[in-house]
Amino acid sequence: MPNMRNTKNEMPSQAPDVRNKNFSEVALGYTEAMALDEAARCLNCKNSPCVTGCPVSIDIPAFIKKTAEGDYEGAYGVISKSSSLPAVCGRVCPQETQCESKCVRGIKGEPVGIGRLERFVADYHRKNGSGAAEKPEPNGHKVAVVGSGPAGLTCAGALGKLGYSVTVFEALHTPGGVLVYGIPEFRLPKAIVAEEIGQMEELGVTFETNTVVGRTLSVDDLFDDGFEAVFIGTGAGLPRFMGIPGENLNGVFSANEFLTRINLMKAYKGDGDTPVMHPRRVAVVGGGNVAMDAARCAKRLGAEEVYIVYRRSENELPARAEEVEHAKEEGIIFRLLTNPVEILESENMFVGGIKCVKMELGEPDASGRRRPVVIEGSEFVIDVDAVIMAIGTSPNPLIKSTTGGLETEKWGGIITNDEGETTRTAVWAGGDAVTGAATVILAMGAGKTAAASIDKYIKERG
Repeated sequence: MPNMRNTKNEMPSQAPDVRNKNFSEVALGYTEAMALDEAARCLNCKNSPCVTGCPVSIDIPAFIKKTAEGDYEGAYGVISKSSSLPAVCGRVCPQETQCESKCVRGIKGEPVGIGRLERFVADYHRKNGSGAAEKPEPNGHKVAVVGSGPAGLTCAGALGKLGYSVTVFEALHTPGGVLVYGIPEFRLPKAIVAEEIGQMEELGVTFETNTVVGRTLSVDDLFDDGFEAVFIGTGAGLPRFMGIPGENLNGVFSANEFLTRINLMKAYKGDGDTPVMHPRRVAVVGGGNVAMDAARCAKRLGAEEVYIVYRRSENELPARAEEVEHAKEEGIIFRLLTNPVEILESENMFVGGIKCVKMELGEPDASGRRRPVVIEGSEFVIDVDAVIMAIGTSPNPLIKSTTGGLETEKWGGIITNDEGETTRTAVWAGGDAVTGAATVILAMGAGKTAAASIDKYIKERG
């Protein structure tokens, strides 16, 4: 009989005044008792509305049923049929706007904690799983994947399970893409990413790091080397700036640089080869998950005051509600309906403050959100010695500039059809390289779709 309690089991976590001083994982995960209790809340709906909200189409009722029965390895088997990164998705996927938003239990209460259960099952498998994945019989075909972020890893994993010889080319020295350079350790421990990648290597997927396709190799070179199809999952790593005075001062960072130094280069440990500034007061411009990550990292580096500066109200914040809540608990100060107009200089070209104006919301813009309008005469200064710009990113133009026949949107996104096929034969693309900055799970969905299309293409060619 289902557990009809209207609320989820709370996620155990570090206390805010403890965790904002360390980089250990904030959420501690469900105990077995919590997982069993939460799984019992699922009604096992016949039409499975939750599955329609999952970009990789995990059979959610089936894995939860297995969990409720205590068959955690069986539950993992269900998830892994559809997802190559279950431990990652259980931590960073925005379930509240996807699968959980479709859950029937959410009509009169809180939905089932699908993401928390996925994390529990994946972590159980990591600790208790029964050895290496079974390597499939090779099918004799070669596919190249450019970029080892969530789209590339998903495409590689799906093709690897089908017996393809897959090589993933990564520009950085460590595979994982945004999972290792962008998302902080306290949200996604890098050991977990490494383990998920290790499972792909057990399938026969190989990784070539320090390889910049478009420079050290071209897409044409990949075809010359015998690859029959290429998937481009290079993400959106080109940072945007506001174009306001003072953005060239020392102490102004893109969120990409700031987070890469901390996460990938381990600057938070204090003895990394690539250090990062430890500011006293910080303004993070933007309201998305990346802004929350940057602000929370700055706090952990010892900043006394960290501000989120965002031009709309809290209702329009694009970050996950959970990340906003965690940021507030950790002491991040929100300066909403506020927009920077100039970064001020102190001395020797260092940041000495940020001049802002107050905003009010007017009529909706093209995105459907109310457009922020400047309140005349409302200028004021926030005293900071560092500014982090987290206002979005664009796809890197390198692949486009070195690959003939590959059409892109004006803003840089690679043009594809619904199956991920680009305008160049035998080349697919997906994830942020196509859509611009989006979520991990949407990128994974694109990688999975492209893998199915690549498989179909190669089989039809014979």
